[in-house]
Amino acid sequence: MAQNRTLIAYETKLGATEEAAKKIAGVLCSKHHLEVDLVNLKKDAAPDLALYRNVVVGAGVRGGRIYGRALKLLKNDLNAKRVAFFVCCSWAGTPGSYDNAKAQFIEKTLTKFPQLSVVDAEAFGGRIRYFGKTMLDNTDLSKVEAWAEELGKKFTQ
Repeated sequence: MAQNRTLIAYETKLGATEEAAKKIAGVLCSKHHLEVDLVNLKKDAAPDLALYRNVVVGAGVRGGRIYGRALKLLKNDLNAKRVAFFVCCSWAGTPGSYDNAKAQFIEKTLTKFPQLSVVDAEAFGGRIRYFGKTMLDNTDLSKVEAWAEELGKKFTQ
């Protein structure tokens, strides 16, 4: 395992989670000089976790459910890893709904994985599309960037 190698594994459907994952990777590389690998879980559902000290798992939410490949990854033995978790969903970017989104999709989810050493978790805005047309886009990459900067400090301590 590289001393501070970082995996960012994500599952996305409409691209918001992928954009967030890429932003996080950029910050961790450029500002914290971490070696980062980005893995789309649709293409590689079982990355070699032994290679990494830090693992960031990101998922989208549709119909009130977190995407399954990301949850499956959290079931792995990550005991010796520093883990971060994020979701992208429209609720998290809607004024007045952020606290409910974080409780529902972050806190409730992480209670199912008490073995994880989670250093940080966050909920970001997302997108809603119907019939190929974007009806709502409340992504905020500046919020993602700010979180990634704080995460990088935790990963480099």
